[in-house]
Amino acid sequence: MIFRSFHYFDTGCAAYVFGCGSVGLGAVVDPQERDVESYATFARAKGLRITHVIDTHVHADHRSGGRLLAERVGASYALHRSAPVKFPFRPLEDGQEIELGNTRVRVLHTPGHTPESVCLVVTDLRRGPEPWFVLTGDTLFVGAVGRPDLPGDARKNAAELYDTVHTKLLALPDEVEVYPGHFAGSACGAGMSGKPSSTIAFERKFNPMLSLGREAFVSALADVPAKPVEMAEMLASNRGET
Repeated sequence: MIFRSFHYFDTGCAAYVFGCGSVGLGAVVDPQERDVESYATFARAKGLRITHVIDTHVHADHRSGGRLLAERVGASYALHRSAPVKFPFRPLEDGQEIELGNTRVRVLHTPGHTPESVCLVVTDLRRGPEPWFVLTGDTLFVGAVGRPDLPGDARKNAAELYDTVHTKLLALPDEVEVYPGHFAGSACGAGMSGKPSSTIAFERKFNPMLSLGREAFVSALADVPAKPVEMAEMLASNRGET
């Protein structure tokens, strides 16, 4: 498998390019508008044809490059089917599998940060049948979890996030690597680490949010950082409203 992360330290964001080198099929996850050419250039250099561009949710802190990249390379642009956007996209379903040669991507619908959030469980069949890593978007970070207040009704969303993390992500094998959409420097969560990757086992043991019971988890998430200053503008752009 070919895999590369792109880290943006000014905003604490991450994007990912990965795929099967044997058959030359790849995907890009959570691309930024300002760096579209970098993803395309890397993929070409590695012999990957980008067939899927996926946003794990409608972002509120940066301009997505998803639609622009998909148009530029002739790929499909995908979001969870419930995404509140004004343009056509390929809808993702919970449990859906995307085939990229020997690389397989299983979609997990993981609401809580936003209703349409997804995580992507990735397996390399040449390595083995078990999942290798999970791209967790804004659902699970290293040392933290996503903020639940962006869509409104923070306590309700926090309870949904608790269920999502415990029933879906913590059900993955301990050795699965975790690659989130953000690290320290982002306003999309509080207390996240500057280390941009982890494992399910490490988060289960050391992430302070994951040791809390449901009510304590919900109460702790009620205290979140101020919303991004440009949130409304970013959401409108990423929803296709402007």
